Amino acid sequence: MMRELTHPLAASPLPVLDGIKLFGDGASLTDFSRLYDEGRVVGFTTNPTLMFKAGIADYEAFARELVALIPDMPLSFEVFSDDFDEMERQARLIAGWGGNVYVKIPITNTRGESSLPLVQRLSRDGVKLNVTAMLTLEQVAGTVDALDPNVPGIISVFAGRIADTGVDPMPIMRAAVAMAARKPYAEVLWASPREVLNLYQARDCGCHIITATPDILRKLDMSGKDLGELSLETVAMFRTDAVAAGFSL
Repeated sequence: MMRELTHPLAASPLPVLDGIKLFGDGASLTDFSRLYDEGRVVGFTTNPTLMFKAGIADYEAFARELVALIPDMPLSFEVFSDDFDEMERQARLIAGWGGNVYVKIPITNTRGESSLPLVQRLSRDGVKLNVTAMLTLEQVAGTVDALDPNVPGIISVFAGRIADTGVDPMPIMRAAVAMAARKPYAEVLWASPREVLNLYQARDCGCHIITATPDILRKLDMSGKDLGELSLETVAMFRTDAVAAGFSL
């Protein structure tokens, strides 16, 4: 079911699926352009790991091209320094690339030192932030406290990684949403989804946003599909692939 929601950064209403905003995640201008044209998502995120895997060599050139391509949806770009002074310089530079840009700040540096003083300074100065790599409610609580109540901010909790440890992320995500309610412009993002089911789990937890790779987004076409029909399609796939491979016994 599609409904309309006006994003504070958007010039026109944006489509939202089942009450939760879908953000495309990756590092491909081709994929991002296609998803933008299809209207499947209402924002995009990337990170240095995804960009490295995609073979991107010029960080700023890629980011500026994406901003030019998609000027009216939220775009999140991450700092990559491990030093807070340099992290701040990068954050302010990135924020200047466009009014729709959110700056991703990791919750700590690699030494485990908190980024929250930096988050507080940047948010206070009007920089839209996406505080990322969070897995604990203590980190969420600190981030909510640090965000300026009048500035948009995204709280990215890596629910998929929480689940990878054998812990159900849903109680944590529900608590994170409750904590964020104190700040009117703060949104909780379910990060690192592993399957389409996570979208419905995120929605049921009250999360505002979930990121999804193009592969996961393609699977949304299966939503509501008859399971008997899907079983038959699966059997047909196995048969077709066996024939194509030329298997014999």
